[in-house]
Amino acid sequence: MKNPDDILIIGDTQIRAGERVSVDLPVADLYTSTSLSMPVKVIRGRKAGPVLFVSAAIHGDELNGVEIIRQLLKRKILRSIRGTLIVIPVVNVHGFLDQSRYLPDRRDLNRSFPGSSKGSIAARLASLFLREIVAKADVGIDLHTGAVHRSNLPQIRANLDDPETLDIARAFGAPVVVNSNTRDGSLRACAAKRGMPMLIYEAGEALRLDETGIRTGLRGVLNVMRSMHMLPASKAASRINPVVAQSTRWIRANASGLVAGKAKLGSTISKGQLIAVISDPLGEEETKVIAPTGGIVIGRSNLPLAHEGDALFNLGTFKNMPKASTAVESLASDQPVSKPS
Repeated sequence: MKNPDDILIIGDTQIRAGERVSVDLPVADLYTSTSLSMPVKVIRGRKAGPVLFVSAAIHGDELNGVEIIRQLLKRKILRSIRGTLIVIPVVNVHGFLDQSRYLPDRRDLNRSFPGSSKGSIAARLASLFLREIVAKADVGIDLHTGAVHRSNLPQIRANLDDPETLDIARAFGAPVVVNSNTRDGSLRACAAKRGMPMLIYEAGEALRLDETGIRTGLRGVLNVMRSMHMLPASKAASRINPVVAQSTRWIRANASGLVAGKAKLGSTISKGQLIAVISDPLGEEETKVIAPTGGIVIGRSNLPLAHEGDALFNLGTFKNMPKASTAVESLASDQPVSKPS
């Protein structure tokens, strides 16, 4: 928690209490020598409080988070902030311009942390982000979507074994929370080594805007800020009380061909249920895809084509399936669930 009299320095910019400042962090220039920078907005309250960073587009083709941050910055409630909010709508600027998940060297930025100031373009960008953003914050939220042709149900992924992280994961209010291990080279792994609680929010598909995912994500960030006492409490705030997945499992295609009759995202599935049919182009052979266990579809491929072994559905299993189904169904009505899991 920073003293409100402290001066926060990001790049070459000094931000004092009560200020709302835009910062451009220089990143590797384009081939044309055109200067390129990572846009950052810093909002500091006049009263002491925690420092929260919210980032998006670490994968340059994941757009929902960019829109979540755009809408967040328009909220008048931020005038009442305590502490500091640092938002980075586009971390992977090169990928964003190219509509690509990756950097120009084909590296995945979210597998390049902690990086190096003398390494590859990915390593340098990762090092810059850690030095200028993560090192200045107490808590982080990183906004993601599924990959190209793959959608995710709004969900939080986090280390639920850490009590502080579990608290903010529940406060976010996504319908599903997954206890997820960190991956080497990821931003979340680096944050964990620093003892920083951090959430990954997943919703929707790359290169597409998803209204439900954006609405849930925006509300979730505001919920976390309220739970951290950065914003005043709101009796009118709508929140979905989440359920924690016991496990997740990808169901893969057992044949190659055209895929039809696929279960929808958010569907409640019973063990032994038919969830897709794969057929050859002539329609002479059909292969049924049967659910090996019950659960809820928290991720799915949107392509109507599959090779044998391709991932089709990500199925989450829950201790209390009726409660999980209710939490997911509440996305449509945007109404809070009566009791937390």
